[in-house]
Amino acid sequence: MDTPGSGERPDEQDLTTPPSPAEVDGPDPAAPTRPPSAPWAGLGEPEAPNGDDHDRAAPGVIGDITPATPEDQGEGENEKDKGGAKSFFRELPILILIAFGLAMLIKTFFVQAFYIPSESMVPTLRIDDRVLVNKIIYKIRDPRRGEIVVFVGEKDERDRSFLERVRDVITEGLGAPSSAERDFIKRVIGLPGETIEVSEQGAVIITTTDGERLTLPEPYLAARDPEEDSSFGPFTIPDGEYFVMGDNRGNSADSRSTLGPIPEGDIIGKAFVRIWPIRRFTFFRTPSYEAGAAAAVAAALAPIAAIAQVGRSRRRRQR
Repeated sequence: MDTPGSGERPDEQDLTTPPSPAEVDGPDPAAPTRPPSAPWAGLGEPEAPNGDDHDRAAPGVIGDITPATPEDQGEGENEKDKGGAKSFFRELPILILIAFGLAMLIKTFFVQAFYIPSESMVPTLRIDDRVLVNKIIYKIRDPRRGEIVVFVGEKDERDRSFLERVRDVITEGLGAPSSAERDFIKRVIGLPGETIEVSEQGAVIITTTDGERLTLPEPYLAARDPEEDSSFGPFTIPDGEYFVMGDNRGNSADSRSTLGPIPEGDIIGKAFVRIWPIRRFTFFRTPSYEAGAAAAVAAALAPIAAIAQVGRSRRRRQR
């Protein structure tokens, strides 16, 4: 009979957990070892190597990239501004050349500015007025009566070299006229094939190619000296040429004198707007001469009307 404590119950031995190999043999020398973890280890913060807190990455630092401070951002913007300014100044000469080339293209083929040096077109145009001239319109259609045109009055007959031609083109593009060539501005009065005549009182009488005779109403003319003899003609205008006159008839060298009729090929273009001075900015309108034609018809019918009136008076008396 067994006494208490003298033996072990069989079922208790069976319930005991057998020891693991590590407990029997000890730790495996080949297994990697890990230093004791810091209290915050495993919460997203890396452990400080060798236990040095000052070498641990500070919050907000990602690897080797540190956020730029306001001072650094200001320096970057300054560098960009300096780079943009340098780029602008490098491109400026090219931009100037492009702008100059476009201006020369427009001036040569489309629109050109002219200034008024004399009083021949007073009161429509005064000295130092600036006008723009449409240079393409007469390549599309013919000049019309009443239009203000710019034309070559005195041609440059010099035998110029290539460099001289380039110089003249540049100076004209800058607004300076060629010294050897003079341009004039006048109003178209007579068309090719017409016959023109000016009375002593200054009235312009046109006989058209259809045989129609008309007196032009010209409200744009300057005041005329009543004692001045303005008679001219009759003169038949050659084909392909135009008879031009200034609005200041008493102070204008035009087709009545040294200039003569102007070949169509010498007409540069049509003045369509005055741009200077600003207070007198205006577009030029082509006048209508229908009233002149009506007046001419009325004058031609006046004798017939007078005869009819005499006949009516006689019939009344007979009654």
